[in-house]
Amino acid sequence: MAMNVGAADGDDEVMSTINTTPLVDVMLVLLIIFLITVPVVRNSVPVQLPKERNEIRETKPENITISVDQAGRIYWNELQMRNTQALVDRLKKIAVLNPQPEVQIRGDTDSKYEGVGRVIYAVQRAGIGKVAFITEPPPRS
Repeated sequence: MAMNVGAADGDDEVMSTINTTPLVDVMLVLLIIFLITVPVVRNSVPVQLPKERNEIRETKPENITISVDQAGRIYWNELQMRNTQALVDRLKKIAVLNPQPEVQIRGDTDSKYEGVGRVIYAVQRAGIGKVAFITEPPPRS
């Protein structure tokens, strides 16, 4: 078994070079790993992602807002209607306009269905074609 212990004349020389072979090996392995994984990350299943739209619904001034409170009372904007027949009479005057306005119904959460049903029936009897319900959007979380 042979061993290199240095020069025979006793001159100890310090080796001042760095062995870069392990560093090159590690860098080549990392390069190969990155070359293999990058195409996998970049290419995925081609899908069309939906675009988020926020449609703002504007209330036109010619729209009619009819509210039904918890007790079943009917309001034309802020004016309380005496009975369903008064509502029908007022809606018949509006139904002849061209274009016909939209009736928007705001029903209280705790009101009975009967109050809202009377409003729908009155709108139908008056001949209004467009009826909408105003609701509160769910909370965003």
